[in-house]
Amino acid sequence: MKRNGVVVRVPGKVNLQLSVGPLSSDGFHEVTTVFQAISVYDDVTVKHAEPGSGISISVVGATSAGVPTDASNLAYRAARLMLDQHDIDSDLSITIKKEIPVAGGMAGGSADAAGTIVAIDSLFDLGLSRDGMEKIAAELGSDVPFSITGGIAIGRGRGDQITPVLARGSYHWVLALAPQGLSTQSVYQECDRLRTGLDIARPQVSDTILHALRAGDATAVGLALGNDLQPAACSLRPALRLVLDVGNDYGALGGIISGSGPTVAFLVEDDEKGLDLTVALSASGVVAGVVRATGPTHGARVIETI
Repeated sequence: MKRNGVVVRVPGKVNLQLSVGPLSSDGFHEVTTVFQAISVYDDVTVKHAEPGSGISISVVGATSAGVPTDASNLAYRAARLMLDQHDIDSDLSITIKKEIPVAGGMAGGSADAAGTIVAIDSLFDLGLSRDGMEKIAAELGSDVPFSITGGIAIGRGRGDQITPVLARGSYHWVLALAPQGLSTQSVYQECDRLRTGLDIARPQVSDTILHALRAGDATAVGLALGNDLQPAACSLRPALRLVLDVGNDYGALGGIISGSGPTVAFLVEDDEKGLDLTVALSASGVVAGVVRATGPTHGARVIETI
C-alpha cells in the first residue's frame, strides 16, 4: 500500500568539545568537535501533496517562533536536494514540530534537514544507507550529517566528517535556554576579532574527553568540556557568564555553551541533581527556560508511517 507520509524524530545535540582553527582563505574555519545527541527532539512529517503545489513548509511547536517557512528553511533545501538527486517529480508537504531551541547552538535547523532526508528516503523507498544519507547531508551544512548519525561522534573539517566514538554510560543534562538566539556567523566573527594577532593552531580532538567517554566517567567528561566559541558568545551576550556561574554554584559537573550558543548545557551527576539545578536556574531570573535531557540518543529515525 502506498504511504501517504512519514514522521521522523530527530535529536538536538550538545558539543562536548568544539575546537576552532584559524579563518581560512575560503572564509571558513576548520573545526574539530565531539557531538552528543540528546533527548530534545523535533518531529518532521513529510507527506505527498496536491500536484502542482511544490514543496511547502509549516512549523508548529514550543520553539516554532521565527523559523522560516520558505525556501531558506534548511528542510526545504534538503527536500529539493533529495528530489533532484533521485530524479523524483513530486509535491511535498513538510510539517516540523519543534522542541529544539531555534538559533540555540543545538543544531535545530540541521536536525530538521536530517529528518527530511530520512523521511524522503523512507517515503520513496530509496534504500539509502546511513553513509549515503550523510553524504547528501554534508552538502547542506556542517551539523546535518551528525543529526543523521546521532550517538556520540567526532566531527572534523567543517564538522561534517563524522566518526563514531566508543563511549559508555548515559549522561544527564540541564539546558538553560536564552530569551533570544545568537547568529552563528556573528559568533564566529567575534571569535576572529578576539583572536586577532594570535597564532591559532589547527584544531585537535581532546584525548582527555575521549578517555573519559570510553570510561563512562561523567565527572571527567564534565571537567573536560571545552568550546573555543564560548568567549565570543559571552562577549556578545555577557549574561551567559551569569548563567554559567549559577550552574557551577549548584554543583554541575561542568557547564558549556553549546556550539555557537546561546544555550548553556550543564552536565549533572544524576536526575536528582538535575532537578536541583533546574529549580535554581528557574529561580535565578537569568534564563528564559530550562529543559532536562539525557544522552546519547539515536539519530534521525522513522517513528510513524501515515
